[in-house]
Amino acid sequence: QVQLVESGGGLVQPGGSLRLSCAASGNFFKISAMDWYRQAPGKQRELVAGITTDDTTNYADSVKGRFTISRDNAKNTVYLEMSNLKPEDTAVYYCHAHRSRWPRYDYWGQGTQVTVSS
Repeated sequence: QVQLVESGGGLVQPGGSLRLSCAASGNFFKISAMDWYRQAPGKQRELVAGITTDDTTNYADSVKGRFTISRDNAKNTVYLEMSNLKPEDTAVYYCHAHRSRWPRYDYWGQGTQVTVSS
């Protein structure tokens, strides 16, 4: 059974920082592209950041320079370091593992809430 378990969310003041973690079970992590998505109330889920198997990264324009995605294949974990947080970063953050070549798959975590408020 493949599982993605996010942690590290919480309440933080504007300008603060958080680090999200996503721990993956199973033996697929090293061959997976990993992403962080977020969904705010009343809005569609959006891609925040992604990292490929060769550590190529991409970011949404709204988080460039503030968020950093990284992965530790030895720990089967992907991270999202978030700094200079803004109220508009408030959302449920989801971890996503996927592979477009065989064996194809697409897995989601349950999400972790991030609230930025004074």
